[in-house]
This record gives sequence, structure tokens and C-alpha cells, in this order.
Amino acid sequence: MTLNHEHYIQLALNQAQQAAELGEVPVGAVLVTDDGQVFMAHNAPIFKHDASAHAEIEVIRKASESTGNYRLLNSTLYVTLEPCLMCAGAIIHARIGTVVYGADDKKTGAVSSLYQTLSDKRLNHQPTIISGILKEECSQQLRAFFKAKRQIKKYA
Repeated sequence: MTLNHEHYIQLALNQAQQAAELGEVPVGAVLVTDDGQVFMAHNAPIFKHDASAHAEIEVIRKASESTGNYRLLNSTLYVTLEPCLMCAGAIIHARIGTVVYGADDKKTGAVSSLYQTLSDKRLNHQPTIISGILKEECSQQLRAFFKAKRQIKKYA
């Protein structure tokens, strides 16, 4: 099955917008299973009072519950921002086949920016990594969110 990466990153951007509307950092994720099921989620740590409620974790939870298996072999995860160390660990444990992301995260990225966790040969699983899909759109969404947050603090 050939997947249209831009299409799924756009769906993830839509999820990220929903997060922003809730006051969450705008990160969205989409997971496509090997049989074509599509799951979507966004950041929700503030709403859920749960530091682990990142978009990637949330979509992995949805897909695992629906499929009845925590191993999501041959699935593709789309996310608007490079996964952090926590999410990279979950990706490895879920055995996700491919990770596609938009924007790099220079501060906490665990795929290529700060750490290279998903390509570490010492670990028992290394997914295929595709980066930079709709990078500017993903970056712009985050910049706009944080710019607005700074403006609010400036006038508070």
C-alpha cells in the first residue's frame, strides 16, 4: 500500500489545530495501520492532566485499543513535530514500521535533532524515518502558537 505522506501530514496538521484551540501545544498525529485503518489524535497533556498525553502516545493508544494489539507492525505514524524521547520509546515498543514527521524539534527531538533514538542499532527496532514533509507548514503552526502565547504574557 502506497501512502500519500502529504495527505496524512495535513490530517495531522488539522489535529494540531484542534490542540491549539484547546490551548495545547499544536502537535497532531495520524497512524495508518497495515490494513488501512486510520487513527488521529493531538496533544492533550493539559486537558488530561497527563504528561504522557502527547499526540504520538494518544494515537498509539487509540490504534492499539482498536486493533487489540500493542504491536502496530508495519504501521505508519505521521506527526507534525519530531517525536521526543518518550514518544520515540513508545514508537519502538509498538514496533511502528515508518515514522513520517514535518518539523524538526531542536530542543527535544529524539529522531535526528537532539538524539537519534529511532536509528540506534543497539535497540531492538528501527523504523524507517521520513522527515521534512510539509515542514514549513508544521513549523509555522508552532511559531504562530508560541508567538500568540508570548503576546498574551506580554500584556497580562
